[in-house]
Amino acid sequence: MKTLIMTFILGWSMAAVMAQEVEMALVKGGEYSPLYGVEKENKVSVSSFYMDKRPVTHAEFLRFVEEHPQWRKSKVKRLFADERYLDLWDGDLSFPEELAESPVNNISWFAAKAYCECQGKRLPYVDEWEYAAMADEHRKDARRDSLYNVKVLRGYEVPKTYRKKVAQTPENYWGIQDLHGLVWEWTKDFNSIILTGESRNNGNTDQGMFCASGALGANDLMNYAAFMRYAMRSSLKAKFSVTNLGFRCVTDLKVADNAH
Repeated sequence: MKTLIMTFILGWSMAAVMAQEVEMALVKGGEYSPLYGVEKENKVSVSSFYMDKRPVTHAEFLRFVEEHPQWRKSKVKRLFADERYLDLWDGDLSFPEELAESPVNNISWFAAKAYCECQGKRLPYVDEWEYAAMADEHRKDARRDSLYNVKVLRGYEVPKTYRKKVAQTPENYWGIQDLHGLVWEWTKDFNSIILTGESRNNGNTDQGMFCASGALGANDLMNYAAFMRYAMRSSLKAKFSVTNLGFRCVTDLKVADNAH
């Protein structure tokens, strides 16, 4: 009997690892010029990492709050989420059925961070997110293509995209979907380019993630879509829960390798 139980546990563990592999895509590291934060001629190095192929859905977040009651709509502390948290849900464990496979929204940074950590993952850094998101279906970096930028911008103009189902768009060069066109997405260091006393808070790191008004000069003056993303990030506080804001998780390459 004990042998059967151990076999089941091992089989389940392997299935979980395989499921994680299917749902995540390898983004091979390299260098790129970010919109903000470095001199025009300099580049930033990004290490290889795994990224969720699509945003976290309402159905997936439901499983999380079932296991972690402190993140339920009625129980979350206002320090970690404002009154709009999970606003589309009609209860702690329920939401309209048609939203199940849509990206979960009205999620605070604290809740997104907790979700990823409970999966053995983390939120992506801004550089990782932007590095993965600059790819189209065929190129690692499509930012110099005006048609690519127009396509991304047009996606921002469509109303209520957060109600669309995930994984309905083509995969980009890395095999990732929905980085554009459904929801904005939280990053671990979402206001890292902002230079004010607030964002340089030397106290608690999590609580130091506040909105601010100053920013470094931008490098790519034609990349309006990126301007919009950086402006969105700089307007946020960590407890904000915004209708068109969701998230996805990443895993460091070493962590993923150790899982095998």
